[in-house]
Amino acid sequence: MLKLDPHSTALILIDVQNGTLAQPLTPHSREQVIANAASLATSLARAGGVLALVRVTFSEGYADRPRGMTDVPMILPDGGLPEDWSTFPPEISALRPDIVVTKRQWSAFFGTELDLQLRRRGVETVIIGGLMTNFGVESTARDAWQLNYGTLVAHDASSSIGPDLHEFAVRNTLPRVARVRSTQDLIAALGA
Repeated sequence: MLKLDPHSTALILIDVQNGTLAQPLTPHSREQVIANAASLATSLARAGGVLALVRVTFSEGYADRPRGMTDVPMILPDGGLPEDWSTFPPEISALRPDIVVTKRQWSAFFGTELDLQLRRRGVETVIIGGLMTNFGVESTARDAWQLNYGTLVAHDASSSIGPDLHEFAVRNTLPRVARVRSTQDLIAALGA
């Protein structure tokens, strides 16, 4: 049975914010992602763990967006992102995070102080959930693994814009850099 030391564990919630939650999510709905993320965060906080909320946004005119050439370019609305794009929904903002990070690409580690903040708090294990499974969650899990964190992904506190995208990441990519578990299994592991 999986056992986690909550005092050296952090939950990293990726992009659980109004802009990404407005997308057509599958296989887990907006409500499921929020409920599972909040449940996991509450359990970890009670046990003495660390909560990191991560949001993605860009400056006016998108001057800080990645500009590498791709076959499928990033689509951003003319005139800027909606005003509440990077705002956390009430259920998430009420969690009282220990760390809040703003990123401008998929991974929460690249170009941010997340690694520094986690290490200063003695974190050795990270649980990752959020949006989108195959983009932000997967990129953050890959970097966590490369940074030598014990890495877990809460598959039912994550979702994407297509069932095939979520399922491919959960079945094929994430198990190579993390342990993939349900919210309930992770909560049980924190109390084991």
